[in-house]
Amino acid sequence: MEIFGGFTALQIAVALAAALGSAFVRGLTGFGMAILLVPVLALALPPVEAVVLANALSLMIGATEIRSLVRDAEPTAWAIGGIVVLTTPLGLYALSLTGKDVARLAIALIALSAFVAILLPKRGAAVPGRLVTGGVGVLSGLMTGYAGMPGPPVVPYYAGRDLPRPTIKASMQLIFTIAACAGLASATWLGILRPELLLFALLMLPMIILGNRLGARVSGRISDSLWRVTVGLILGGAAAAAFVRLI
Repeated sequence: MEIFGGFTALQIAVALAAALGSAFVRGLTGFGMAILLVPVLALALPPVEAVVLANALSLMIGATEIRSLVRDAEPTAWAIGGIVVLTTPLGLYALSLTGKDVARLAIALIALSAFVAILLPKRGAAVPGRLVTGGVGVLSGLMTGYAGMPGPPVVPYYAGRDLPRPTIKASMQLIFTIAACAGLASATWLGILRPELLLFALLMLPMIILGNRLGARVSGRISDSLWRVTVGLILGGAAAAAFVRLI
């Protein structure tokens, strides 16, 4: 029975639980909300609506932190974010041409490469070259268009370097906020952004804020080594889940 904006009580319950858990991971690691949230939402909602809803929530939570994100992010986040805006529509277009199986294979391979990259020894704090930075932006934008998941290319770019944790988290989250804007703009252009989804996102936002704050509080109490292990485990789990879906 529909009780809110065309959604059933079960759909709302699943979405709220997923919102709390995925936002906790975001607050803890700086990423992971879309990686965890989209597959769970897709169990209760059409996949396209799950991606749009996740983008709306990512934009909303990013907007509540925008001052700290702008203050703490590395300048490369703006460059990568700009490329994401340009390439997200290409991701949507490529998905329409290649089909779901090829898209799933691409997502699985990128997720696996991100997991391998995070296991490599930490690099210095120096900014990678323009080619690497541009490549991260292109892959992140394509993955935003494919599945609403800009994180796998971005995480090893920052977390694999010897940077302060606040800089790593702010840089990633600024890019994800920009990616969410691009995703919602694309959804609007394609006519799939229903007003009911935005209302649903507003309903879920308190759970997102709560989970994010709890995760951030825990993040401040653990060591850098444990934090990096957690980042690796989440990336590994995302890669494994991507290959399971592929099979």
